[in-house]
Amino acid sequence: MAQVTITVRKNGSLKIDDPNGVVEMVDGDGNRYDLTGKTAFSLCRCGASANRPFCDGSHNKITFQANDTAIKTPQS
Repeated sequence: MAQVTITVRKNGSLKIDDPNGVVEMVDGDGNRYDLTGKTAFSLCRCGASANRPFCDGSHNKITFQANDTAIKTPQS
């Protein structure tokens, strides 16, 4: 079974690759989002999407910037 991968896109969304369709996403009240048939989707980080929590590309229009990068921990 392929694993779920979350990619933090530079100055953009969080891309979720879910090849097996196992991700379940719920809102703060426990209501499920319908992800039927979606093997990939992107979540908004900039707050400007008209389709939150999903990304609609608005980060490009507002020139969203984030300094998110994976930090390597020192080897023991």
